[in-house]
Amino acid sequence: MTTHASRSLVPPGRARTVPPALREFAYWLHRYRRTWRGTVVLNVANPLLFLTGIGAGLGTLVNHNNSADLGGLSYLAFLTPGLLAASAMQTAYIDSAHPVHQSVQSKGHYWAATATPMSPVDIYYGHLLFNIFKVALSATAFTAVAAAFGAVDALRAPLVVVATLLVGAAFATPSAAWAVTAKRQPTVLAVLRFGVMPMFMFSGTFFPLTQLPGWLQPVVQATPLWHGVELCRTAALGTGTTAGTAVHVGYLAVLAAVGLLLGRRTYQRHLHS
Repeated sequence: MTTHASRSLVPPGRARTVPPALREFAYWLHRYRRTWRGTVVLNVANPLLFLTGIGAGLGTLVNHNNSADLGGLSYLAFLTPGLLAASAMQTAYIDSAHPVHQSVQSKGHYWAATATPMSPVDIYYGHLLFNIFKVALSATAFTAVAAAFGAVDALRAPLVVVATLLVGAAFATPSAAWAVTAKRQPTVLAVLRFGVMPMFMFSGTFFPLTQLPGWLQPVVQATPLWHGVELCRTAALGTGTTAGTAVHVGYLAVLAAVGLLLGRRTYQRHLHS
């Protein structure tokens, strides 16, 4: 059971010096201690299966028949950065939307937190920090596996992780900002099925954008995941132009900032007592 005292996870002597948002982060980190082993296994197993089955297995057929469409890249090199971005999006949405909705509607974690000196904004920032922390763990594990496969240059790996974190933040902030207002769990699942999953499949992760119909390409280019995929490919492969990279970074940074501002408002409105 969640109690008000469960937020007091820092030594009493330091409680006044620790920012309230970090106390909320510490609370979620404390809960994570129960499940982190399974998460780590998934963070390693998922990229291992993807890169082995699709990247290396299916990739041999793609390399033989359509290597020119990939700009001279192997399919494994083309696929890996896209999967990193898509996985960051998926992790950010699932770890932001579902726990936030449950914390308001069913499990009541947020209502317990509002009985402490923490403000709704502190709750938002602390939980958001934890969600981005989980994206960082996932991105680091994925990049390490990719480097072991030779799909990512070890020297470029830190840059790839940073790019992936920006993608995660761009999805985590608006997801949490919206989820705190959601009334029903099916609504949260519907966004995953009809919003997140189509982007996962059609934003340039698995095949070049040029293989889509011409009228659909501008639609895909307007999605945040397409910018994330292109940014991660630039970070991993050193491709792309300075102007193009600036556009991708700017798009994702603006989305994250707007989500942050919206989250402040929605959390204050829905958790204010």
